[in-house]
Amino acid sequence: MLKTAFLFPGQGAQYVGMGSDVAALYPQAKALFARANDIVGYDLTQVCFAGPEDKLNATAVSQPAIFAVSAALLDLMKSSETPIRPDVTAGLSMGEYTALYAAGLISFEDGLRLVQKRGQAMQAAADATQGSMVSILGLDDVQIVSLCKEASQGELLAAVNFNCPGQIVLSGTVGACRRAAELAEKHGAMKAVPLSVAGAFHSEMMAPAAQELGQTLAGCPIAAPSQIRVIANICAAYYADADDIRQGLVKQLVQPILWQKCMENLLADGVENFYEIGPGRVLTGLMKRISRRTKITNISTAETLQEFIQSAV
Repeated sequence: MLKTAFLFPGQGAQYVGMGSDVAALYPQAKALFARANDIVGYDLTQVCFAGPEDKLNATAVSQPAIFAVSAALLDLMKSSETPIRPDVTAGLSMGEYTALYAAGLISFEDGLRLVQKRGQAMQAAADATQGSMVSILGLDDVQIVSLCKEASQGELLAAVNFNCPGQIVLSGTVGACRRAAELAEKHGAMKAVPLSVAGAFHSEMMAPAAQELGQTLAGCPIAAPSQIRVIANICAAYYADADDIRQGLVKQLVQPILWQKCMENLLADGVENFYEIGPGRVLTGLMKRISRRTKITNISTAETLQEFIQSAV
């Protein structure tokens, strides 16, 4: 039976200053950030620690930045005197790459190169289209279908992120997302929040990015899951082998992210202890909406990391 899960955030969790406190206290983390700079070919550390914010928020930069910070925190947890070993890992969208790294299925170098390529490909696909996203609060799946039907008006509009009860993100054309936000209250929503993203992620507008990423993944070494399992965003099932992982990472760009279902399946399989590892507290907040009584420990800063290390001794 599974007991412990490591969770990793995706794009949107980034903030200026993330990782700086960890690098200042731990030479191991400082060295990892230096490696990251060499791999991506620019001073990623400087952008993480000092911004500017608009550069950090760019899709092509935020994804490798989040991966690097999450990996630094993970590696420090693993090297503590009493490390906790996960039975399963999961990551929200881009965070799935960190989950694969945590499970030992890809190297740090390959993971960072992949998320850099992913971010660049997604940015290019977004630049070539007129896409957007909007978060709808307070509607169920049936109500969302009705909203999309009215708001689409023949344009692309689809539910693509099922994050937690009452929070579903729509992706599509700029016009369709705008109409969905305007019509949301009529369909019973509490609120509609337009998202500051480059394009219509997890929709068919990302097909060129998926094709490009698929070519990169084909040449990347990926191990088959063995001791640590990884749950897939697109189907909420465990990855079976390396080819399954490659297909899942490609499909992830054009298909919905079923985060709520992933967490519900982990709970059903007996996971009791969850750790969110990486910048921010997005996944901690979602878990409180999915299962309020479930224990989840957030490790996002040097302070929370030290608290974890001390409690584990």
